[in-house]
Amino acid sequence: MNIKNIIKLSSILVASLFGLIIIFSSYYTVQQGNMGAVLRFGKIVEIAQPGFGFKFPFIETVVLVPTTEQKTFWDCKDNETTCEWFEKLEMASYSQDQQPAYLRVSILWHIPASDVKDFYSKYQTLDSLQDNLIARIAPKDVKTVFGQYTAPEVIQKRAKFNADVSKAVEDDIVGPVSIDSVQVENIDFSTAYEQAVEARMTAQVQVQQKQQQELQEEINAKIAVIQAQGRADSVLAEAKADAQAKILSGNAEAEAIKARGDALKDNPELPSLVAAEKWNGQLPSTMVPGTTVPFLNLTNK
Repeated sequence: MNIKNIIKLSSILVASLFGLIIIFSSYYTVQQGNMGAVLRFGKIVEIAQPGFGFKFPFIETVVLVPTTEQKTFWDCKDNETTCEWFEKLEMASYSQDQQPAYLRVSILWHIPASDVKDFYSKYQTLDSLQDNLIARIAPKDVKTVFGQYTAPEVIQKRAKFNADVSKAVEDDIVGPVSIDSVQVENIDFSTAYEQAVEARMTAQVQVQQKQQQELQEEINAKIAVIQAQGRADSVLAEAKADAQAKILSGNAEAEAIKARGDALKDNPELPSLVAAEKWNGQLPSTMVPGTTVPFLNLTNK
């Protein structure tokens, strides 16, 4: 093989390789859940939808921008000066009644497809948006809302507190981002406050138990009075009935005696008749000296 053939073959190989590079550099693929920022010499010229697309090789590049839901994680301890992105947004704050608390907040958000160009122009990366927008505004809003509640209120009105926090964050974060959800996942008060709350609740329970006991005793006393009154009424009714029965019996006996008296008055010989009716016809076997033999004065008419 002579030099000309070698040069010719090399030229063909270089041209083929260059052609392949151009071909592979002329298309791109945007995966679902992303948008593509098409850059020409670093300037956005187009926002590409998910799928297959073409671009000018060498002068255009495509940067993928996630449009799926993201979760902001911010863990900032009291004794640290820097914060790191973790699974939750934590911060120290004070309630209206000056009770310190450690709040754990999570924020779900995404980049709307219509805001991809604005997002890339201002922030380029998700971390930059979190640092310069969400992390700068959200903690301030959460602390402001928390400061409007007393410690007991934030516990008793947890749903309203969550709603107020969510509204404050959503209204205050303005930019190429959509806030999907803001959740106050946990509120940790100081140990001293939690112990005080526990002691107060214990005291309230004891007071309620005492009140219930006193109420039960009062009910039992009323029941005893009612039962005693019932027994007394029963005894009184029985005594009245007995007295009434005696009165009726006495009246009946008196009426009987009166009737007998009236009968004797109208019939003087009635006693003799009664004695004769009861006599068995036999004379007494013994007689007292000086007495007469009893007899019946019978006359024929």
